[in-house]
Amino acid sequence: MKISVIGCGYLGAVHAAAMAKLGHDVVGVDTDPAKVATLAAGEAPFHEPGLAELLLDGVEGGRLRFTTDITETAGAQVHFLAVGTPQQADSDAADLRFVHAAIDALRAVVQPGALVVGKSTVPVGTAADLAVRLAETGASLAWNPEFLREGYAIADTLTPDRLVYGVTDPGQAALLDEVYRVAIDAGTPRIVTDLPTAELVKTAANAFLATKISFINAMAEIAEATGADVTTLADAIGHDARIGRRFLNAGIGFGGGCLPKDIRAFTARAEELGRAESVAFLRQVDAINLRRRERVIDLSVELLGGSVFQKRIAVLGLTFKPDSDDVRDSPALDVAARLHGLGADVVATDPHGIENSRMRHPQLDYVTDVEAALAGAELAVLVTEWDEYRSLDAVRVAELMGSARIIDGRNVLDVATWKAAGFQYRGLGRE
Repeated sequence: MKISVIGCGYLGAVHAAAMAKLGHDVVGVDTDPAKVATLAAGEAPFHEPGLAELLLDGVEGGRLRFTTDITETAGAQVHFLAVGTPQQADSDAADLRFVHAAIDALRAVVQPGALVVGKSTVPVGTAADLAVRLAETGASLAWNPEFLREGYAIADTLTPDRLVYGVTDPGQAALLDEVYRVAIDAGTPRIVTDLPTAELVKTAANAFLATKISFINAMAEIAEATGADVTTLADAIGHDARIGRRFLNAGIGFGGGCLPKDIRAFTARAEELGRAESVAFLRQVDAINLRRRERVIDLSVELLGGSVFQKRIAVLGLTFKPDSDDVRDSPALDVAARLHGLGADVVATDPHGIENSRMRHPQLDYVTDVEAALAGAELAVLVTEWDEYRSLDAVRVAELMGSARIIDGRNVLDVATWKAAGFQYRGLGRE
């Protein structure tokens, strides 16, 4: 099947490469010539495990190509819409300019009978409006939300835990079944519904995950006030099958390009619909999440005797999560920038996030080697749970640092081990 993917950022590049892996003839379209050139060479423009190999396989195999010319999508049976929907600069609402621009471009080239499939995260009601704009072309619109986890995006695309189709007629679902035939034959659950439900599935899922993270971080605040241990608390309540242990990890909170902006956009859309009270709790979810960053700053000041001014602080991690180079709304990078703003001598490191961080905060001192970051530091702050930081040798770190103090912003270190090495240890919601 000939497929196009409109928008080749994180979502689009992964989706295009995965569709080619499934045997489809795929053309990816983006307005950024530099990005297109990188992808056309079979190279990944961002860090995602396994993506470079998948891109190269598709490009060299002739099943995958990239272009800035949308007319090259002519003849495609299915056009996937994978452009970004960032937060508006002056409000919490989603910025749909890229979605509308993509639809406008497609209207000029899409052929009657073709199917345009939205994958971007949009406010509920968007798809119905886009369907009307496409109708005059003879093409139709469906919605197929993505559920990618950065660091696991390829597996999540090739072997998803569910497929959701928002359709207006059964023929659309049948065509999507052919696109995802490998996953369908492997028994992947398939949910066929209407357009607004499909749009809501993604926003509701992200809202729930964000709420679960902020819930355990709210419990961490109570634990800190009472001497309880939030990690043991999470273990205990996580054994309840109705609750589950995943996403119950207290720490510095969530970030990235999805959860923060999606819950804000969901709240803004509810207000537009006159149902603000239905999701008013998401304002508190957001507030709790942001408070955790401030808590790390407060602990830094406390451990350094009341001031971080001119104190050397090693910040371990810059990306919002491991196995990614994404620093969008990253709690880790935010903490590093705030400490620098208070006059600290911040030395930051990350396996893959330094270049993206430098573009946003050039004032920080970056080093690629973790031991260089730790050398002579009076405080270490672990804020992204990369495996190389989780497995650090506490004794060696104590030898490197000028003073043995550490803040475990992700609660991933063994408290007893680090205390035995002479560290003043602070976690979030634990001893």
